[in-house]
Amino acid sequence: MLGPVEVFAGSQPVALGRAQMRTVLAALAVEVGRPVAAETLADRVWSGTPPKTWREVLYSHVTRIRCALAAVDACGEPVVLVRRPAGYLLDLDSDLVDLHRFRRLVGAASVARRTDPERVELLRSALALWRGTPLAGVPGSWADRMRTGWYQHRLEAVVAWADAELRLGNEQQVIVELRDLLGEHPLAEQLAGVLMRALAQDGRSAEALECFVALRARLADELGAEPASELQAVHRAILRGGQPPPLAATPARPARPIYPQPAQLPAAVPGFTGRRAALADLDSLLEGRGGQSIATVSGTAGVGKTALAVHWARRVAERFPDGQLYANLRGFDGSTQAVRPAAVVRRFLLAFGVPAQQVPEDPEAQVALYRSLLAGRRVLVLLDNARDCAQVRPLLPGGAPAFCLVTSRNQLTPLVAVEGAHPLSLDLLSAAEAHELLASRLGADRVDVEPAAAEQIVACCARLPLALSITAARIRQSGVPLGVLAEDLTDVRGRLSALDAGDPGSQVRAVFSWSYRALTPAAARLFRLLGVHPGPDVGVVAVGGLAGVPEAAARALLAELTGANLVGKHSSGRYACHDLLTAYAADQCRETETGADRAAATDRLIDHYLHTAYAADRLLNPARDPIPLPLAEATPGSAVRRPADDQEARAWLTAEHHVLLGVAQLAADTGHDLRAWQLAWVLDMFLHWRGFWHDRSRMWQLAVASAERLADPVAAAHAYRDLARANNRLRRYADSGDQLNRALEMFGRAGDRTGQAHTHRALASLCERQGRLRQALHHDERALALFAAVGHPQGQADALNSIGWDRCLLGDYVQALRCCRQALELHQRAGDKWGEATTWDSLGYAHHHLGGHAEAVHCYQRALTLVRALGDRYFEADTLTRLAETQEVAEDVRAARESLRAALDILLDLDHSDAEEVRTKLMQLQ
Repeated sequence: MLGPVEVFAGSQPVALGRAQMRTVLAALAVEVGRPVAAETLADRVWSGTPPKTWREVLYSHVTRIRCALAAVDACGEPVVLVRRPAGYLLDLDSDLVDLHRFRRLVGAASVARRTDPERVELLRSALALWRGTPLAGVPGSWADRMRTGWYQHRLEAVVAWADAELRLGNEQQVIVELRDLLGEHPLAEQLAGVLMRALAQDGRSAEALECFVALRARLADELGAEPASELQAVHRAILRGGQPPPLAATPARPARPIYPQPAQLPAAVPGFTGRRAALADLDSLLEGRGGQSIATVSGTAGVGKTALAVHWARRVAERFPDGQLYANLRGFDGSTQAVRPAAVVRRFLLAFGVPAQQVPEDPEAQVALYRSLLAGRRVLVLLDNARDCAQVRPLLPGGAPAFCLVTSRNQLTPLVAVEGAHPLSLDLLSAAEAHELLASRLGADRVDVEPAAAEQIVACCARLPLALSITAARIRQSGVPLGVLAEDLTDVRGRLSALDAGDPGSQVRAVFSWSYRALTPAAARLFRLLGVHPGPDVGVVAVGGLAGVPEAAARALLAELTGANLVGKHSSGRYACHDLLTAYAADQCRETETGADRAAATDRLIDHYLHTAYAADRLLNPARDPIPLPLAEATPGSAVRRPADDQEARAWLTAEHHVLLGVAQLAADTGHDLRAWQLAWVLDMFLHWRGFWHDRSRMWQLAVASAERLADPVAAAHAYRDLARANNRLRRYADSGDQLNRALEMFGRAGDRTGQAHTHRALASLCERQGRLRQALHHDERALALFAAVGHPQGQADALNSIGWDRCLLGDYVQALRCCRQALELHQRAGDKWGEATTWDSLGYAHHHLGGHAEAVHCYQRALTLVRALGDRYFEADTLTRLAETQEVAEDVRAARESLRAALDILLDLDHSDAEEVRTKLMQLQ
């Protein structure tokens, strides 16, 4: 298998037929000891498009393989190819297949108690099994996928071998082997990292640095990506000390990069029972007996797909130390649209520490970056409630060692046929498992006392896990005997008849109704109103606003809903509904609540978020201009929360980030255009500071549409201007220019000189980014004149500082100092710490170029003190870099190196592209 597909009897090769026959044999050998369905074999042989006579052709191949294997004696036992109900099975000791022997040896080397000499011997034996291109001569997409995964396993084994050799002092042998292998795999960061260590250990640090530079250029050219954090850490260590950190004697698996390790799996399912066969099937995929890196779990609604997937994922989470990702794709959510794959990819990239401003705009580029991040990493990806294959495919990792588990009501057959996913179909619980689930929720003693009633409940619930769980919650809540509930279920047999017919919607709706009808009137009303909330989760105060009740009452009602299994509580203290429950709640709201009541709840909900976000923005941005379209009084009962300080304001905005985006869309969709525009305004600076440029752009697009429906030219002008600012950050310069010119025209027609001034400042920023410095200065001077004309000191301060910076870039440093000193006085008088920090930075730059190095250092340090308190790390790194330039010119090289190291550490943490420039400067100072 790890070369041409061949069979040997002793040392003699066994003649095999044409390529298709070898593909069949390879497909069976990959699954040695396990039956392979005929349909799966056909998919692998014909890449998902078998001929009409494929069964006859496949049978012919199997017959010929049996004949060829008849004379083979495998350690005294014949090699048998048998037909089982589940498919064809190759009955053979797996250690006689080189692929499985390779995996066993690598696994044995990973045992922690192994010594390095033992580890080296085992890994050398494993790697010696490779005879060239694996599955050579076997065509088709299945073989291509297998080769990709196996090559990754080989690279991991090579890196583990090299690490062990280095700990034994055998760097020369490692260098020779890895140079050749890196030529075959020029983008393999794992190989480059261990080669750099080997070169440094051999005293060849310059070659190690050259290796890094070459790899970094290849990654940028081919993937548009930066080296992984661990590789950068090795590079920094060589730069700073000439020797990377010593390698610890760890199990034989490749070292992993240092990067955020997301742990996004939902909470464990309480009282999970049964599903032993399904769990064993999933376990087998991780034991090397399948080779797949994707599995699908399909079944009817409420059958427990998510429960099984989450339970298994948490059980094996330790085997994925590089992270666990989770996304509810909402493929079958009646109240909302299915989640777009691009939105999930973006969230996953952010979870791995990719700064928001560095996430590519192009969806295909995002997917490429996502798969590059997962390459070689042991990451578990759980995609829950998928609609179809198109929704899933962009979210699939590139292959092993990452593993992806997908749940869906559909079977996702194309994913099985084309991507080679392992299918697992989840049926109803067996009678024994259903009784076990009921006993786990109610207590075995209670179920044993009323066995007939328990049996009737199981039958009425059709052995559906979701139905059983909610029914048990009702029994616990009400305290009634099982027999009473069993009788109630019998009375509604007409509504439950769909349980036997297998109609998922009717099943779930009937079972939900039992728990819903048992709620107190206040809790039932809250449950209905939760169907108005856009999700994905909600806090207690927002629930109070939605229902128009005090926080204490909201907390008590949520406790009742949680006890009834109608709402789930996250570890963070936030609440969320299962997607089917959300749809049911929305239906009940439409059927029960009047139009006026629904509208009032929507008003309270939007006002809770709008007014709370406004209060948070005012704390964080006290010097900001007043909102152009002032907020009306909040709707009574909307439970506005006013953060106590800027730290609490940041925390609230961070927690509610995705909800606020949904609320803005809800406001626009329900005719609340003024509120939708105001939400864009109050979120603008938060999204700007956090680097969420794409979200910022989408919010202002929403605001543009809302302003046009309002027929308010001033609102539209503000929206176009701030949409342009977001697009400027996204390097959409043509769009930004058109939008700014349109905004300038609209502000001019409205006679709004302040609006014109801010727009000129935005145009100056655009010109500076495009290198048009004279035009930038012109726009900033025009902004200053307009701010002065309307008596706007804060605007004058910002414009003066910008003019000073423009003058610096144009080389007029004396005039720059005059402008910036005026700006500083105005900023200090207004108490604008942000403006003061940026102005101190500009002053430092001007003093530096005038030869006043001591003054420049003082200015930069003042800027750093302020910006560190504000928490903008990129601004801090930018100022540190300029400070280092001044320290170097002043011949304080040691201080310059310290400043550059601090800036480099920040930029590497942010994974910012400016790190390369700072790294180069640091190397020049060594």
